[in-house]
Amino acid sequence: MNNYPKYKICVSGAAETGHCGPDSFTEAEALGKEIILQGGVLVDGATTGFPYWAAKGAKKENGIVVGLSPAESEKEHINFYNLPIDYHDMIIYTGFGYSGRNLLLTRSADAVVVGCGRMGTLNEFTIAFEDKKPIGVLEGEWETDELIKIMIEKSHRAKEMENKIVFSKDPKELIKKVIELIKEEKGRNNH
Repeated sequence: MNNYPKYKICVSGAAETGHCGPDSFTEAEALGKEIILQGGVLVDGATTGFPYWAAKGAKKENGIVVGLSPAESEKEHINFYNLPIDYHDMIIYTGFGYSGRNLLLTRSADAVVVGCGRMGTLNEFTIAFEDKKPIGVLEGEWETDELIKIMIEKSHRAKEMENKIVFSKDPKELIKKVIELIKEEKGRNNH
């Protein structure tokens, strides 16, 4: 068996986490650790907040973390966007701003996992939804998981995604479920 990680799992969440509750960083870190422990590579928006703490958790397990930045260079990433570069093995500078970065970020991953978030997180969720990607939603003290449930219900398309979206309050269980979705997806696509 190959020793390299098999699954690219995007962690989507708020860069500004004031509304997320006191346990959000702990949950994000646990999510990052589980991605690595279960054979994945963490992909994120090379940003602060929830994804940053997930990256930190992944690095504690000596995992691989790849970030996609909205900036066109490291200088712009740091000086204009005020984003960090630590806890990443590689940062790809897209030069496409936040909305372009979000599209590339979700498309580069095998699955998207959503934690506490805001509008950008919901944007990444809707891209993954439109692309029919496997999606995991971490339930927590925040409202993001509830908003996503409402969006799915009111989309009039819940049926087509019923076997592609999983929810859990436990990061370990959530990543296990997400990897099962990825395996099913790869099996359907004969990879």
